[in-house]
Amino acid sequence: MTEQDERWPEERFRQLRQQADPDIDKVVADYLEAQPEGSGPLELLKAVVAELGQAKREARAPSGEPPASEIFDAIDFAKDLPGWGDDADLLARGQAVFADYGLYQSSALFCKCLPMAYVEVSSAKVLAGVSNLATHSLTRRVAETGQMLIDVMGLRATGSLRPGGPGHTTAIGLRILHSFVRAVVDERYADHWDTARYGPPVNQELLLATIFDFSVVTWEALERMGVVLTEEERAAHLYTWSVFGHLMGVEACRDRPLTLADVEPVSERLGRLYESSEEGRRLMATLLAEMEEFMPLGWRKLPRSLVHWVFRDAAHRADQVPELLQVPKPAWWFTALYAAARSAHRHSWLAGPVDAVARRLTRKAGRHIVIALIDRHSDGSAAFRIPEELARAWRIGQSRPAVATRAVRRDVRGRLRAPVRAMEGRTPQGPRA
Repeated sequence: MTEQDERWPEERFRQLRQQADPDIDKVVADYLEAQPEGSGPLELLKAVVAELGQAKREARAPSGEPPASEIFDAIDFAKDLPGWGDDADLLARGQAVFADYGLYQSSALFCKCLPMAYVEVSSAKVLAGVSNLATHSLTRRVAETGQMLIDVMGLRATGSLRPGGPGHTTAIGLRILHSFVRAVVDERYADHWDTARYGPPVNQELLLATIFDFSVVTWEALERMGVVLTEEERAAHLYTWSVFGHLMGVEACRDRPLTLADVEPVSERLGRLYESSEEGRRLMATLLAEMEEFMPLGWRKLPRSLVHWVFRDAAHRADQVPELLQVPKPAWWFTALYAAARSAHRHSWLAGPVDAVARRLTRKAGRHIVIALIDRHSDGSAAFRIPEELARAWRIGQSRPAVATRAVRRDVRGRLRAPVRAMEGRTPQGPRA
């Protein structure tokens, strides 16, 4: 048995599944107990969400006005970077992975990372139910996930993970939000939540899986898309997400960063989480509808095709994900492209052209996914914005005229696609949250 096998026995995962975040949960529980009759966790959760957004807009640490400030002020113990997490050079190299391959990672996020969360039943129930109580929109949660990726990884050399930085604010905020999610479930769904099976909501096993989704799962998707990271890039990327995980209260990142040696044993254990559910299928349908609405004419089925592409032949039973989520069949050209990719393994002269096509399609999808998030939430609710340096590199305008012009084009596309969508039994806008 190797050192890594000893560190990740099956018993540890059973323990992680039954473990929440006792330090922050005690702060939240004490606060809620002191509130007057009729004041529940949902109202405070909304106040915390509002303060997080305001703090990031003003580039400051979250505090604000009561009631949110009473929570933020009580968790000074959670705000410092770990002693092992202050390697500025390694953090910058980890963030550079996003700066260099951001559009590919945007595609990976929406075509693989989020679907991986949707096939974990308790995650799907939280995302489709409890989180929706606070945000009133499944698509808003998607935008917040994309903004998290930008906050943590899209701001190279700006100290985003240091106190007051957007990545740090996001991590602390998520830690608090997860505690309130557990409180809301306990208040509203305690009689229907199978703790023995799922553990507490947003438990430590799921938090570890989330860190892997944004790192290891992303590398696997990038490789399928024709982008292979070096070992040094992967190590730095995982280190940066480990620092974020520490701030977010991930037990596996409490005392040391995750390393490449942890990847295989953890991936094998996490493979047992996959399961179909009504909530997961609904989340996937909503996600695809959002992405496909913003695709150019002739490319509407690109997102669903990429989902099939990145999961085809995936390890640790992840190849089952599209079927479990009932992802619609890919475009007709997907079969031909996949056949060419298979052939490229036997004929090296095909590898270059096939990889080039995959990279082009992925960048196209990633660019329009980012545009979708900017335009869908340009009214200020759950605003999604990317740094200007990335916007210029990706040729994405964020000004009001640019957003308005794209809205006109999208309206024209919607009208032209209406007959096709009607034949598919869908409304012109697709399923809405």
